[in-house]
Amino acid sequence: MHNPFSFDRKALTNKKLAQLYVEIIKPRLIEEKMLILLRQGKISKWFSGIGQEAVSVGSVIALKKDDFILPMHRNLGVFTGRKVPFKKLFGQFQGKLSGFTKGRDRSFHFGSKEHHIVGMISHLGPQLAIADGIALASKLSKKKEATLVFSGDGGSSEGDFHEALNVAAVWDLPVIFVIENNGYGLSTPSEQQFKFKSFTDKGIGYGIEAHSVEGNNILDVYNLISEVSESIRKNPRPILIEANTFRMRGHEEASGTKYVPKKLMDYWAERDPITCYEEYLLSEGVLNKKKVEAFKKEIKEEINDALKSLEDEDLPVASEVETSDVFYPYKLVPKNSDNDEKTEVRFVDAISVSLRESMEKFPELVIMGQDVAEYGGVFKVTEGFLEEFGADRIRNTPLCESAILGAGLGLSIKGFKSVIEMQFADFVSCGFNQIVNNLAKVNYRWGQNADVVIRMPTGAGVGAGPFHSQSNEAWFFHTPGLKMVYPSSPADAKGLLNSAIEDPNPYLFFEHKALYRSLTEEIPSSYYTLPVGKGAIVNEGKDLTIITYGMGVHWAREILPLFDDISIQIIDLRSLQPWDKELVFESVKRTGKALVLHEDCITGGIGGEISASITENCFQDLDAPVLRVGSLDTPVPFSKNLEDEFLAKARLKNTLKKLVDF
Repeated sequence: MHNPFSFDRKALTNKKLAQLYVEIIKPRLIEEKMLILLRQGKISKWFSGIGQEAVSVGSVIALKKDDFILPMHRNLGVFTGRKVPFKKLFGQFQGKLSGFTKGRDRSFHFGSKEHHIVGMISHLGPQLAIADGIALASKLSKKKEATLVFSGDGGSSEGDFHEALNVAAVWDLPVIFVIENNGYGLSTPSEQQFKFKSFTDKGIGYGIEAHSVEGNNILDVYNLISEVSESIRKNPRPILIEANTFRMRGHEEASGTKYVPKKLMDYWAERDPITCYEEYLLSEGVLNKKKVEAFKKEIKEEINDALKSLEDEDLPVASEVETSDVFYPYKLVPKNSDNDEKTEVRFVDAISVSLRESMEKFPELVIMGQDVAEYGGVFKVTEGFLEEFGADRIRNTPLCESAILGAGLGLSIKGFKSVIEMQFADFVSCGFNQIVNNLAKVNYRWGQNADVVIRMPTGAGVGAGPFHSQSNEAWFFHTPGLKMVYPSSPADAKGLLNSAIEDPNPYLFFEHKALYRSLTEEIPSSYYTLPVGKGAIVNEGKDLTIITYGMGVHWAREILPLFDDISIQIIDLRSLQPWDKELVFESVKRTGKALVLHEDCITGGIGGEISASITENCFQDLDAPVLRVGSLDTPVPFSKNLEDEFLAKARLKNTLKKLVDF
């Protein structure tokens, strides 16, 4: 046959050419076996990379083994190229306990730090920002490493694609972005995805170098990745590579390929990366038919042996490990202040002091956020930090919450800690996916912790309107894998933030903006931590319990003089996830009456869960229904009169009186 490709071996030895052949046929032979197992019901789903193997294999073999690579569905060659054991890989495909995710996630949705691989999640795009974080860690550590991350042409329409490329460009991160352009996003052709002709056009807009490569020519891919990876080790910067290729099977097996014109299928069938490369090697005398068959026979035997060894392994059974693996194992040992010296500080200053102390304690800690450097943040929490700790560790970010949160996970993979400031808690919605699907789930899925604290300036009462005043803690309360803290005092703010930064798990740290400069308290001058998950009794009482947090603590205290004939116990939860059930239940069983107060809207607020838990566990001790007080079920209004009526405080007195009189 006429070979459609011109293979340029450059200075590659026959041994290297043969190695590339062995590596490119491995994923093909595995896939052929997996498609049989799919029909037999022994695996549940398969995303085929047949026709695209040269991109994965050429890339992974060109990198150094310690370079991180972030693959997608069709990059089986990355895993085989990194010598991931077949048994463990197939155990993953079959949902077995021996797989990387212990049966908790599918196909290629996993990572392996041992093999320097970080897998994807189903939401296309978030892995690009993780690559940024890994590359940032390499740069901060002054290690000459390259990071390579894959995206499909369809996935490039996601905002995560833009954010990740923009951050990498602005920060000169050593990332290779490989776009596998196979012409379709499931059944949607390229002309319905974007208007440009080539992804190299994207490089111009980001000010980065861009290349296009024949993705089915393994030598072209290998040579280009080898060249650019060595280049960015010496001169760190991002590079965009478009690999033109084609998938010969459906998006996944159930979708088929009927939407693809036959002429297109025939065109790419002639450009099969394995057939074409094999013909080249045979024509050059690098291999002969006998050697080709020997390679295939050996690999097939390895595949069959691995599958046979899995036959007697049962599927995993749910146990207490399922819940314990949600978080990275860690036990905080509370640290008391080393001395009795105290300093009077405002709420905002307590947070600033905690950050400064933690920056000194943890040299691997990086603070990121919009305007946090020269400007010191919009609330001046990090004012002066740039001069003290330098631009590497106090990093202004572009306006891209998703990319920065993803970069925080990437930093964590490389052993760094990060504190990420949301300018306002409201803006976290732009990074919601990274929090609930990456940070929260990553330890449960494959044992990788997310050492990230997200600071959330929150709350109303300052006339800031619907987009700077929301109480959005309930958005995350439902998501396993997140820890949530909401202090109401300067002392708690400092101690709990120190604890959150020490803990290698992901945190949302809520800070009420109205308390920043209105609340002052004497707190210990030296470093200390407070236990997470433990509430505090801020007012002793025996007739009624108010359970609250944040601004609610102050509202509850303010109303006490109006009920001076009633002994009211006020519990400040301090931590929302986990919350102190033991303290709450003990108090309610003693007082017999409970009111749950929060600033968030009443419907769907955290108070509903707390109320239900009290009813389930304390029903026989209750002398009245558990009542809730929350804000109106509307967006937060701007006008002071409207905002005052919106807030839960407006209904606290009457609801409390109703409970007292019951």
